[in-house]
Amino acid sequence: MCLALPSRVVERLPDDQALVDLGGVRKTVSIALTPEAQVGDYVIVHVGHAIGLLDPEEAERTLALFAELEASQAEASQQPGATV
Repeated sequence: MCLALPSRVVERLPDDQALVDLGGVRKTVSIALTPEAQVGDYVIVHVGHAIGLLDPEEAERTLALFAELEASQAEASQQPGATV
């Protein structure tokens, strides 16, 4: 299974690199496959490579769903007898 996460470009770096932010976690990734990515754009990141640009509204919806899932899992783990 592959997992690609929407991340916001916060800084372009030399050598086809960029600093991206995903929920407060910042990581340097390759933007060689998305050279058009600019600061503020959302990119899909898979194994350290930005593999495509993402519409900002779609990125926000996806990130909101991840946050909802995380909150739901945290709530479930607080229930008596939870095995999450």
